[in-house]
Amino acid sequence: MTKPDIYLQLTAAGEGIDRLVAGLDASGWTRVTPAPGWTVAHQVAHLTATFQLAELSVRAPEKFEKLTAGLSPNFDANVRHAMAPHLAEPHDVLFRRWQAQRTAVDEALAATPPSQPVPWLVRPLPAAVLAAAGMMEIFAHGQDIADALGVRREPPPGLRHTVEFITRTWDFGYQARGIATPGVQLRFEVTAPDGEIWGLGPADSDERITGPAVDLCLLATRRRHRADLALAASGAEADRWLDIAQAYRGPAGEGRTPGQFAAA
Repeated sequence: MTKPDIYLQLTAAGEGIDRLVAGLDASGWTRVTPAPGWTVAHQVAHLTATFQLAELSVRAPEKFEKLTAGLSPNFDANVRHAMAPHLAEPHDVLFRRWQAQRTAVDEALAATPPSQPVPWLVRPLPAAVLAAAGMMEIFAHGQDIADALGVRREPPPGLRHTVEFITRTWDFGYQARGIATPGVQLRFEVTAPDGEIWGLGPADSDERITGPAVDLCLLATRRRHRADLALAASGAEADRWLDIAQAYRGPAGEGRTPGQFAAA
């Protein structure tokens, strides 16, 4: 059976993390990333824990639901708890565990139809959307690793899938801040690295976001401040969205400050 593109792109994105960290010495693994308090090792440990949870969701839904039912209401505490065993391992062991874990997710998804619902942290998702969530996580934490190492990344594989995930979760930024989701819909018209225009959302909406697709991903993963990106808003709500965009559940975190990556 031919793998759906989104599954293939998730594999390729995971391999991109491998290339970033393969061969790092101890100083590389302990280098501080732009995420306060997180080193390169923290980033890989978080990805490993997230993919471990994704594998459980696909292979053993009942065990996933039992595990998540016992999670603390403190999101950050859950993240720290999930990372802890991986951070306790030597860096070479952590790297191999990450590789094994992403391979396990690839294999689990390969046996799962893209439209099949699987449980996730808030509500069930089609397996393809879970794969897109994984790509968003890789985009975000891979950017932190690249920034820490002073590496300028090429646009990661499957960027279109990450953009689609962001437009699907456009309301997360409101929810994370306890703001009522407005009764409007946003139109996204972003430019792919090859120059193609990707249009998503109602074509007749007056609330529009335009600019590079990579910049949209950097904004919605909160890896860049809007001031350092070439995104534009048309409409008051679209403009507000650029301040609160967030493609993940949980607290928004500190994000990045204006001018922090002005030359990026």
